[in-house]
Amino acid sequence: MSEDPSTQFWYNTKTGEVEKGYVTNSADRVGPFPTHEEAEHALEKLRANSAKWAEEDARDDR
Repeated sequence: MSEDPSTQFWYNTKTGEVEKGYVTNSADRVGPFPTHEEAEHALEKLRANSAKWAEEDARDDR
């Protein structure tokens, strides 16, 4: 990533809020995301990635 992560947006999994920069403990946040909007949809992105990886793992196990 070319931007400094401390100035990007993070989704706080504990509070459900979007934060800019390193506001809270790293265990409670996911990201970074380039925009506030993208960070708002972090859980959707995580679910989609998880489903994709599970699908890939299932294919690999065949």
